[in-house]
This record gives sequence, structure tokens and C-alpha cells, in this order.
Amino acid sequence: MSEGILYICPTPIGNLEDITLRTLRALKEVDLIAAEDTRRTIKLLNHYEIKKPLISYHEHNKVEKGKILIEKLKEGVNIALVTDAGMPGISDPGEDMIRLAIENQIEPVVLPGATASITALVLSGLPTKKFVFEGFLPSKKKDRREELERLKTEERTIILYEAPHRLLALLKDMEAILGDRQLAIGRELTKIYEEVFRGSISDALRKFQEEKPRGEFVLVIKGAEISKEDPYQNISIREHLIMYMEEGLTKRDAVKKVADVRDIPKNLVYKESIDI
Repeated sequence: MSEGILYICPTPIGNLEDITLRTLRALKEVDLIAAEDTRRTIKLLNHYEIKKPLISYHEHNKVEKGKILIEKLKEGVNIALVTDAGMPGISDPGEDMIRLAIENQIEPVVLPGATASITALVLSGLPTKKFVFEGFLPSKKKDRREELERLKTEERTIILYEAPHRLLALLKDMEAILGDRQLAIGRELTKIYEEVFRGSISDALRKFQEEKPRGEFVLVIKGAEISKEDPYQNISIREHLIMYMEEGLTKRDAVKKVADVRDIPKNLVYKESIDI
């Protein structure tokens, strides 16, 4: 008997239309759906007229239920794993189920779909070329501030999740440790009352001190601006190229390295290398 397939199925983060045809097909065809909150999942299934057995799989029963799900997969049962919203495995116990499946030589099939972190990042207007996702920071103030100290020099755009009752405490610690840098805060993403705040951390503090935070929040924070002195500012591009070539690099590699180090266009460096 062949083993079953574990499908990792992203669900809408708000708007019920944000689900792929492939995910809907998987939910219709599997034998069992493992859901973080069966009450929320049943609403999605009812909307699409999908009737399948449900089993709860969440943070507080993941050890017990994980073993049960693995046994069912080994018996040939096809299972869809869903979270409350978004991609299973991102800041939820799906991560443990996926790891458990891999440890048991069961290769998960991950379906692409909605995720709040990337949606908020693109909406933020902040740099998207490089970013780091940190999820929920610790709820204890001491631990949270330690994490923020670690992130203080992070130059990439930072993405955080936060619950409404902890938002103000997080913003206060961010202002104290990161400084009053720019950020975007998204809530109710893809829903009718979607809101994206853009401004400084101090502006955000004032806003949410006046308005009670409601809903789950995604914070996108501008990375640190680290002043870097150019150690090669006193030598020309040509001299810089010669220096690397004397160290043994080919002209081609020297051109690439100079362009990277000086953060200038490669064709500009190439022109300086032609008669070397």
C-alpha cells in the first residue's frame, strides 16, 4: 500500500476569493483536513461547498495529533494541512507537522498561496529587495527588548507580526531601541476594512494610543542605515582594478569585484579596464 500525500494548503488571509484553484481541488480530493481551528475552516469549506472530515491540529495538541496524522499518512490517507489564515508553517504549528512528515520520509506537497507577510511588505512602500521575517517577538518585555537590540543593526527591511493587545508595548520598545524610523503597519489585509498606516514609529504610537488596536497586525520596518566609509575612496577605479589583478584576479573577476565593492554599475568599471 502506498503512503498518502500531505498537502500544505494556504487559505485566505481575509477575502475568501484569495484561494487558488489548485488548493480548492486538493481540499475536495483529500480524505482528511487537519485544521488549526476547525470552526474557522468549516466556514471556508462551507463557502466552497466542500464536505470533508476535519481533525484539529494546533499548538496544544500537535504532539499527540502529529503522531496520529503520520500513522494515517502511512496507511495511505491523503491529508490537507491548513492554518487559520495564510501559509501553514509560517508562525504556526504546521512547521512541526511538516518536519515530522519529512522525518518519516513523507515528502510534503506545498501549494502556493496567500501570506500576510509578503502582502504587507509589498503594500508598505519600503525596500523589498532584501528583507527578514521575524514573526512574533517574545511577549515578555525583557526578551522582546533583547530581540530588538539584535535587530537594531539589521539593514534589511524587517517584518513582524503582533497581536492587538501587545501592539503599543512593541511600538514603545521599538522607538526606544530602533529609533524613530519609518514603518508601515497593515491590518485587516484583503478585507473590506483593510488599513495600511505609513509613517514614523512615533506617529504610529500616537495613532494607536488614540485608536484602540483591533485585529492582527503586520509591521514592516525600515532597516537600519549604517554609515559605511568607503576604504577605496582615495584611489581611482583604475587603481582599484590593478590592485585586485595584482592579487591574482582575472580582469573579468576584478571588474565584478570593484563594481560590487564600490556599488557602481559594472559597465562603468569595464570602461576603465579596457586598456589595462
